[in-house]
Amino acid sequence: MTVREQFEAHASEFTATERRLSTTILLDYPFAGLEPIQILAERAKTSAPSISRFVTKLGFHSFQDFQRHLIEELKQVQTSPVERKDMSTPVGGAYLSSFLARVETILDESTQTISEAQFALVCDMLSDPRRSLYFIGGRMSDTLMQYLSRHLRQIREKVYHVPADPEIWPEYLLRMRARDILFVADFRRYQPNLLKLARTASEERKAQIILMTDRWLSPVARHASEILAVPINSNTLWDSYSGAFAINEAILTNIADSHWETTKQRIEHWDSMRIDFGEENNDH
Repeated sequence: MTVREQFEAHASEFTATERRLSTTILLDYPFAGLEPIQILAERAKTSAPSISRFVTKLGFHSFQDFQRHLIEELKQVQTSPVERKDMSTPVGGAYLSSFLARVETILDESTQTISEAQFALVCDMLSDPRRSLYFIGGRMSDTLMQYLSRHLRQIREKVYHVPADPEIWPEYLLRMRARDILFVADFRRYQPNLLKLARTASEERKAQIILMTDRWLSPVARHASEILAVPINSNTLWDSYSGAFAINEAILTNIADSHWETTKQRIEHWDSMRIDFGEENNDH
Protein backbone atom coordinates (compact mmCIF):
# COMPACT_ATOMS: atom_id res chain seq x y z
CA MET A 1 0.00 0.00 0.00
CA THR A 2 1.37 3.41 -0.95
CA VAL A 3 1.56 6.27 1.54
CA ARG A 4 -1.20 8.03 -0.40
CA GLU A 5 -3.38 4.92 -0.06
CA GLN A 6 -2.66 4.93 3.67
CA PHE A 7 -3.97 8.50 3.81
CA GLU A 8 -7.15 7.47 2.01
CA ALA A 9 -7.68 4.44 4.25
CA HIS A 10 -7.51 6.54 7.43
CA ALA A 11 -9.10 9.76 6.14
CA SER A 12 -12.36 9.27 8.06
CA GLU A 13 -10.38 9.14 11.32
CA PHE A 14 -8.43 12.38 10.84
CA THR A 15 -8.81 15.34 13.17
CA ALA A 16 -8.97 18.87 11.73
CA THR A 17 -5.21 19.27 12.27
CA GLU A 18 -4.51 15.92 10.61
CA ARG A 19 -6.71 16.82 7.64
CA ARG A 20 -4.73 20.04 7.21
CA LEU A 21 -1.47 18.11 7.41
CA SER A 22 -2.73 15.49 4.96
CA THR A 23 -3.77 18.19 2.50
CA THR A 24 -0.38 19.92 2.80
CA ILE A 25 1.45 16.70 1.93
CA LEU A 26 -0.90 15.64 -0.86
CA LEU A 27 -0.76 19.04 -2.58
CA ASP A 28 2.93 18.46 -3.27
CA TYR A 29 3.09 14.68 -3.00
CA PRO A 30 5.48 13.06 -2.24
CA PHE A 31 7.99 15.90 -1.99
CA ALA A 32 6.29 17.78 0.85
CA GLY A 33 6.61 14.66 2.99
CA LEU A 34 10.35 14.56 2.36
CA GLU A 35 10.93 18.00 3.89
CA PRO A 36 12.54 18.20 7.37
CA ILE A 37 9.87 17.77 10.01
CA GLN A 38 10.19 21.37 11.25
CA ILE A 39 9.66 22.81 7.74
CA LEU A 40 6.65 20.55 7.17
CA ALA A 41 5.25 21.63 10.54
CA GLU A 42 5.55 25.30 9.54
CA ARG A 43 3.86 24.70 6.19
CA ALA A 44 0.98 22.80 7.80
CA LYS A 45 0.73 25.22 10.75
CA THR A 46 1.19 22.43 13.26
CA SER A 47 3.99 21.03 15.44
CA ALA A 48 6.65 18.35 15.00
CA PRO A 49 5.13 16.16 17.76
CA SER A 50 1.75 16.37 15.99
CA ILE A 51 3.37 15.13 12.78
CA SER A 52 5.04 12.27 14.65
CA ARG A 53 1.68 11.22 16.13
CA PHE A 54 0.06 11.51 12.70
CA VAL A 55 2.50 9.17 10.93
CA THR A 56 2.28 6.70 13.82
CA LYS A 57 -1.50 6.72 13.37
CA LEU A 58 -0.94 5.81 9.71
CA GLY A 59 1.10 2.76 10.76
CA PHE A 60 4.68 4.03 10.45
CA HIS A 61 7.22 3.56 13.24
CA SER A 62 8.55 7.10 13.03
CA PHE A 63 8.77 10.14 10.76
CA GLN A 64 12.00 8.68 9.36
CA ASP A 65 10.17 5.44 8.55
CA PHE A 66 7.42 7.49 6.84
CA GLN A 67 10.05 9.24 4.69
CA ARG A 68 11.76 5.94 3.82
CA HIS A 69 8.46 4.70 2.38
CA LEU A 70 8.10 7.88 0.31
CA ILE A 71 11.66 7.49 -1.02
CA GLU A 72 10.92 3.87 -1.95
CA GLU A 73 7.83 5.03 -3.89
CA LEU A 74 9.96 7.54 -5.80
CA LYS A 75 12.38 4.75 -6.72
CA GLN A 76 9.49 2.62 -7.98
CA VAL A 77 8.23 5.50 -10.14
CA GLN A 78 11.62 6.14 -11.74
CA THR A 79 12.70 2.55 -12.46
CA SER A 80 13.68 1.76 -16.05
CA PRO A 81 12.99 -1.56 -17.83
CA VAL A 82 16.63 -2.53 -17.17
CA GLU A 83 16.13 -2.03 -13.42
CA ARG A 84 12.75 -3.77 -13.45
CA LYS A 85 14.32 -6.77 -15.19
CA ASP A 86 16.60 -7.24 -12.18
CA MET A 87 13.56 -7.14 -9.86
CA SER A 88 11.25 -9.24 -12.04
CA THR A 89 10.03 -12.78 -11.49
CA PRO A 90 10.89 -15.16 -14.37
CA VAL A 91 7.91 -16.38 -16.36
CA GLY A 92 7.90 -20.11 -15.71
CA GLY A 93 6.43 -23.15 -17.42
CA ALA A 94 4.60 -22.68 -20.70
CA TYR A 95 5.53 -19.07 -21.39
CA LEU A 96 2.38 -17.84 -23.12
CA SER A 97 -0.12 -19.32 -20.67
CA SER A 98 1.97 -18.21 -17.69
CA PHE A 99 2.25 -14.67 -19.02
CA LEU A 100 -1.47 -14.49 -19.78
CA ALA A 101 -2.15 -15.62 -16.20
CA ARG A 102 -0.31 -12.48 -15.07
CA VAL A 103 -2.44 -10.41 -17.43
CA GLU A 104 -5.55 -12.00 -15.95
CA THR A 105 -4.39 -10.88 -12.50
CA ILE A 106 -4.00 -7.32 -13.78
CA LEU A 107 -7.51 -7.41 -15.22
CA ASP A 108 -8.93 -8.70 -11.93
CA GLU A 109 -7.15 -5.95 -10.00
CA SER A 110 -8.55 -3.32 -12.39
CA THR A 111 -12.09 -4.09 -11.20
CA GLN A 112 -10.96 -3.31 -7.64
CA THR A 113 -9.27 0.02 -8.38
CA ILE A 114 -12.12 1.55 -10.42
CA SER A 115 -15.64 1.46 -8.99
CA GLU A 116 -18.77 0.99 -11.09
CA ALA A 117 -19.92 4.46 -10.00
CA GLN A 118 -16.71 6.11 -11.18
CA PHE A 119 -16.77 4.15 -14.43
CA ALA A 120 -20.36 5.27 -15.09
CA LEU A 121 -19.46 8.89 -14.33
CA VAL A 122 -16.52 8.87 -16.76
CA CYS A 123 -18.72 7.34 -19.48
CA ASP A 124 -21.34 10.04 -18.90
CA MET A 125 -18.70 12.76 -19.14
CA LEU A 126 -17.28 11.38 -22.38
CA SER A 127 -20.70 10.94 -23.97
CA ASP A 128 -21.94 14.47 -23.18
CA PRO A 129 -22.37 16.05 -26.66
CA ARG A 130 -21.92 19.56 -25.22
CA ARG A 131 -18.30 18.82 -24.38
CA SER A 132 -15.36 18.63 -26.76
CA LEU A 133 -12.93 15.83 -25.94
CA TYR A 134 -9.12 16.03 -26.18
CA PHE A 135 -6.83 13.03 -25.73
CA ILE A 136 -3.08 12.75 -25.19
CA GLY A 137 -0.65 10.32 -23.58
CA GLY A 138 3.02 9.86 -22.88
CA ARG A 139 5.75 8.46 -25.08
CA MET A 140 4.32 4.93 -24.90
CA SER A 141 0.89 5.44 -23.32
CA ASP A 142 -0.30 7.72 -26.13
CA THR A 143 -1.17 4.48 -27.92
CA LEU A 144 -4.00 4.14 -25.40
CA MET A 145 -5.30 7.61 -26.19
CA GLN A 146 -5.05 7.16 -29.96
CA TYR A 147 -7.06 3.95 -29.67
CA LEU A 148 -9.71 5.57 -27.49
CA SER A 149 -10.05 8.73 -29.55
CA ARG A 150 -10.16 6.96 -32.95
CA HIS A 151 -13.05 4.79 -31.82
CA LEU A 152 -14.89 7.62 -30.11
CA ARG A 153 -14.79 9.62 -33.36
CA GLN A 154 -17.06 6.99 -34.88
CA ILE A 155 -19.49 7.38 -31.96
CA ARG A 156 -19.69 11.16 -31.53
CA GLU A 157 -18.49 14.54 -32.75
CA LYS A 158 -15.87 16.93 -31.31
CA VAL A 159 -13.19 14.34 -30.52
CA TYR A 160 -9.56 15.41 -30.94
CA HIS A 161 -6.26 13.63 -30.45
CA VAL A 162 -3.59 16.13 -29.37
CA PRO A 163 -0.28 15.55 -31.24
CA ALA A 164 2.91 14.81 -29.32
CA ASP A 165 4.62 17.99 -30.55
CA PRO A 166 4.22 20.67 -27.80
CA GLU A 167 4.61 23.40 -30.42
CA ILE A 168 1.10 22.52 -31.63
CA TRP A 169 -0.52 22.39 -28.19
CA PRO A 170 -1.53 26.09 -28.09
CA GLU A 171 -3.88 25.48 -31.02
CA TYR A 172 -5.76 22.84 -29.02
CA LEU A 173 -5.70 24.83 -25.80
CA LEU A 174 -7.24 27.81 -27.58
CA ARG A 175 -10.10 25.59 -28.78
CA MET A 176 -10.91 24.39 -25.26
CA ARG A 177 -13.91 25.82 -23.47
CA ALA A 178 -15.07 25.49 -19.87
CA ARG A 179 -16.10 21.90 -19.03
CA ASP A 180 -14.47 20.43 -22.14
CA ILE A 181 -12.41 17.36 -21.26
CA LEU A 182 -8.69 16.72 -21.55
CA PHE A 183 -8.10 12.98 -21.07
CA VAL A 184 -4.44 12.28 -20.21
CA ALA A 185 -2.64 8.94 -19.95
CA ASP A 186 0.56 9.24 -17.90
CA PHE A 187 2.34 6.28 -16.33
CA ARG A 188 5.49 6.02 -14.24
CA ARG A 189 8.53 7.88 -15.50
CA TYR A 190 5.94 10.62 -15.88
CA GLN A 191 6.33 13.36 -18.50
CA PRO A 192 6.66 16.86 -17.02
CA ASN A 193 5.19 18.52 -20.12
CA LEU A 194 1.92 16.63 -19.66
CA LEU A 195 1.65 18.15 -16.18
CA LYS A 196 2.15 21.63 -17.66
CA LEU A 197 -0.46 20.95 -20.35
CA ALA A 198 -3.00 19.69 -17.80
CA ARG A 199 -2.38 22.65 -15.50
CA THR A 200 -2.86 25.15 -18.33
CA ALA A 201 -6.01 23.40 -19.59
CA SER A 202 -7.48 23.30 -16.09
CA GLU A 203 -6.51 26.72 -14.76
CA GLU A 204 -6.59 28.89 -17.88
CA ARG A 205 -9.16 27.15 -20.09
CA LYS A 206 -11.31 25.71 -17.25
CA ALA A 207 -11.34 22.27 -18.86
CA GLN A 208 -11.88 19.16 -16.75
CA ILE A 209 -9.06 16.63 -16.60
CA ILE A 210 -9.53 12.86 -16.64
CA LEU A 211 -6.32 11.00 -15.83
CA MET A 212 -5.45 7.38 -16.54
CA THR A 213 -2.37 6.46 -14.53
CA ASP A 214 -0.83 3.88 -12.20
CA ARG A 215 -1.06 3.31 -8.44
CA TRP A 216 1.71 5.83 -7.75
CA LEU A 217 -0.32 8.57 -9.49
CA SER A 218 1.09 10.94 -12.09
CA PRO A 219 1.57 14.54 -10.88
CA VAL A 220 -1.29 15.37 -13.30
CA ALA A 221 -3.54 13.98 -10.55
CA ARG A 222 -3.46 17.29 -8.69
CA HIS A 223 -5.46 18.85 -11.56
CA ALA A 224 -7.73 15.87 -12.36
CA SER A 225 -11.40 15.65 -11.45
CA GLU A 226 -11.40 11.90 -12.20
CA ILE A 227 -8.45 9.52 -11.81
CA LEU A 228 -8.47 6.02 -13.29
CA ALA A 229 -5.60 4.31 -11.47
CA VAL A 230 -5.00 0.97 -13.18
CA PRO A 231 -2.56 -1.82 -12.23
CA ILE A 232 0.45 -2.12 -14.54
CA ASN A 233 2.92 -4.42 -12.78
CA SER A 234 3.41 -7.70 -14.64
CA ASN A 235 6.59 -8.59 -12.71
CA THR A 236 8.58 -8.41 -15.96
CA LEU A 237 10.81 -5.70 -17.41
CA TRP A 238 7.77 -4.09 -19.09
CA ASP A 239 4.81 -2.43 -17.46
CA SER A 240 1.58 -3.88 -18.83
CA TYR A 241 -1.16 -1.70 -20.33
CA SER A 242 -3.55 -4.64 -20.67
CA GLY A 243 -5.77 -3.38 -17.85
CA ALA A 244 -5.80 0.14 -19.31
CA PHE A 245 -6.77 -1.17 -22.76
CA ALA A 246 -9.56 -3.24 -21.24
CA ILE A 247 -10.91 -0.19 -19.39
CA ASN A 248 -10.84 1.79 -22.65
CA GLU A 249 -12.74 -0.93 -24.48
CA ALA A 250 -15.31 -1.06 -21.69
CA ILE A 251 -15.76 2.73 -21.92
CA LEU A 252 -16.19 2.61 -25.69
CA THR A 253 -18.66 -0.26 -25.61
CA ASN A 254 -20.68 1.29 -22.79
CA ILE A 255 -21.02 4.63 -24.59
CA ALA A 256 -21.95 2.97 -27.88
CA ASP A 257 -24.53 0.71 -26.24
CA SER A 258 -26.02 3.55 -24.19
CA HIS A 259 -26.39 5.81 -27.24
CA TRP A 260 -26.92 3.15 -29.86
CA GLU A 261 -29.26 4.97 -32.25
CA THR A 262 -26.95 7.99 -32.46
CA THR A 263 -23.90 5.73 -32.73
CA LYS A 264 -25.54 3.58 -35.41
CA GLN A 265 -26.39 6.61 -37.56
CA ARG A 266 -22.91 8.08 -37.20
CA ILE A 267 -21.16 4.82 -38.12
CA GLU A 268 -23.44 4.42 -41.15
CA HIS A 269 -22.72 7.99 -42.28
CA TRP A 270 -19.02 7.50 -41.55
CA ASP A 271 -18.89 4.32 -43.65
CA SER A 272 -20.83 5.93 -46.51
CA MET A 273 -18.24 8.70 -46.72
CA ARG A 274 -15.17 6.50 -46.23
CA ILE A 275 -12.72 6.95 -49.07
CA ASP A 276 -12.16 3.67 -50.89
CA PHE A 277 -8.44 3.03 -51.28
CA GLY A 278 -9.12 -0.35 -52.82
CA GLU A 279 -8.76 -2.28 -49.58
CA GLU A 280 -11.14 -5.18 -49.40
CA ASN A 281 -11.09 -5.53 -45.63
CA ASN A 282 -11.21 -2.85 -42.94
CA ASP A 283 -10.88 -2.97 -39.17
CA HIS A 284 -13.84 -1.54 -37.23
